[in-house]
Amino acid sequence: MNQIQAFLLAAACGVSMTAAAQWQWLDKDGHKVFSDRAPPPEVLEKDILKRPAPRIPASAPASQLEAGVPKVSGVDKDLMEKRKKADEAEANRRKAEQDKFLLAKVENCKRARQVKTRYESGQPIAHTNEKGERELLDAAGRATEIKRLDAIIESDCN
Repeated sequence: MNQIQAFLLAAACGVSMTAAAQWQWLDKDGHKVFSDRAPPPEVLEKDILKRPAPRIPASAPASQLEAGVPKVSGVDKDLMEKRKKADEAEANRRKAEQDKFLLAKVENCKRARQVKTRYESGQPIAHTNEKGERELLDAAGRATEIKRLDAIIESDCN
């Protein structure tokens, strides 16, 4: 009697498997939906998690087998295009920032060389102190400024 019950149980399970839900998708709230019917048209293709296998007779030629199965590449072309455009925009932004930075370095180099030439010429150079009075730069101050300009030239002109 146990063998008959086991056989009936196995047969019932086999029959119920054919009636099991064959479609699975995510609804607009992100919940999984199981059904024996196709999802509504507003469900996006990427949200369909499982679909039933196509029913093709065993005697069908290989070309019909290939035609009946949709080819899914697993790549969202729109997403890839958007990602590519975003990457290009980011690269362009970085290039513009780098160009701006290099232009500033060139300008700093040019100004530092001009000022260094003026300091090395030996002509009197006057500065304004904290009180707003004009003071002539002495030899020590001139040497300090030349060292500072050398550092700027070293960093921006190479």
